[in-house]
Amino acid sequence: MTGARPALSRRLRLMGLAITLSAASILASVPASARGPDGIADIAEKVIDSVVNISTSQTVDANKGGGDRGAMPQLPPGSPFEEFFDDFFKNRRGGGPGKGGDKNSDMQPRKTNSLGSGFIVDASGVVVTNNHVIADADEINVIMNDGTKIKAELVGVDKKTDIAVLKFKPVKPLIAVKFGDSDKLRLGEWVIAIGNPFSLGGSVTAGIVSARNRDISQGPYDNYIQTDASINRGNSGGPLFNLEGDVVGVNTLIISPTGGSIGLGFAVPSKTVAGVVDQLRQFGELRRGWLGVRIQQVTDEIAESLNIKPARGALVAGVDDKGPAKPAGIEPGDVVVKFDGKDVKDPKDLSRVVADTAVGKEVDVVIIRKGNEETRKVTLGRLEDNEKVQQASAKAKEEPAEKPVTQKALGLDLATLSKDLRSKYKIKESVKGVVVTGVDGTSDAAEKRLSAGDVIVEVAQEAVSNAADIKKRVDQLKKDGKKSVLLLVANGDGELRFVALSVQ
Repeated sequence: MTGARPALSRRLRLMGLAITLSAASILASVPASARGPDGIADIAEKVIDSVVNISTSQTVDANKGGGDRGAMPQLPPGSPFEEFFDDFFKNRRGGGPGKGGDKNSDMQPRKTNSLGSGFIVDASGVVVTNNHVIADADEINVIMNDGTKIKAELVGVDKKTDIAVLKFKPVKPLIAVKFGDSDKLRLGEWVIAIGNPFSLGGSVTAGIVSARNRDISQGPYDNYIQTDASINRGNSGGPLFNLEGDVVGVNTLIISPTGGSIGLGFAVPSKTVAGVVDQLRQFGELRRGWLGVRIQQVTDEIAESLNIKPARGALVAGVDDKGPAKPAGIEPGDVVVKFDGKDVKDPKDLSRVVADTAVGKEVDVVIIRKGNEETRKVTLGRLEDNEKVQQASAKAKEEPAEKPVTQKALGLDLATLSKDLRSKYKIKESVKGVVVTGVDGTSDAAEKRLSAGDVIVEVAQEAVSNAADIKKRVDQLKKDGKKSVLLLVANGDGELRFVALSVQ
């Protein structure tokens, strides 16, 4: 038996070697993005000199509080972070004049400095950063990884995506990085953030992609990459790399109750950034496509009212008289479900795809109208920078509710429009329909934020001119077994939105 042991031992060693070689072979066949952080040091060494610090200075009126680029982000309503942000930013700003300082000294202009991050995308000296890093700056400087400081000029900015492009004259050869495809990022994939946190200089952190297509109500084209890579104040404008060394995002903001990283960082995806940078370099501004409609979410109730299953698309709440959608025959009440061959799941989808489409291009727009799909051809116009984002939204009014005039329905006190009521609620002459003079606080209408002064233009996609029309239409819908009724509602200025109310 003892003679068999060496042979057994050799067989076991050979089996172990085979297993090791097999594991190594499997690992080698796995793409870099899935192998974990083994390659971080190599990537960081390769790209670190392409990442720069952005230093700005600005003279501000301290009494007006200007120059504070750490303004509180606009969080989604009801966000659990609102109170944390509120406390943090109030404490950081301090008491202001008359609170622990010389009141007269606060009246003097002061010079403020700000530090952020950026990265070189062209060896001729082109740098990408965040707009909020350089906003309102009197002077902008680029600081290289070796400490060289060079004055930079602003090429252009896009406030809607918070991207800016700078240009400077290099004093030695530069290393530029290229954009990768952010659409190919997978949840859990490793990414590397390099930047200038708390003015400490080039710092490398790593983490994973926590989420994609994140909308945090920061802007009209929210499509953030969420990562747990440590990002702090000063990282803004810095690159987010994949393990191939390509830029897949621009680190832009964090959510944190303390101002430091808690693993909730957000980056603008490279697919968005690359297009913005190209236009800023070419035109010095953004030239976005424009459809000329106000849109809103298709809720389950609205979908039921319009016979759309499942709920999807972007509901047209209003059409600009001078916009491209008007001559194409698109009307309020239409639901856009496809634009230029791309599916539209919600209003954000439509906003992004329209903005990314070339001005002057003729596209097919698929809509659902009264349960049937139709295709309209639209030649896109240009969205002007000073134009407000046309998203339908309810505006609460503080005018006291009037007593019922002629009818009560759906928890609403309703009255036919008169000269006195137009004057009372500041309703334009061009607005037609039935005015809401009061709202039952316990009703579905109150929950949907209907208020006195709103004007009901249509009920179930039929125009109404008096309160009796509404009562009649609602009673008929109840008899037909409908669970909800779709209202087209205008504010005093004529801005439209759809609201679905329960008829039960």
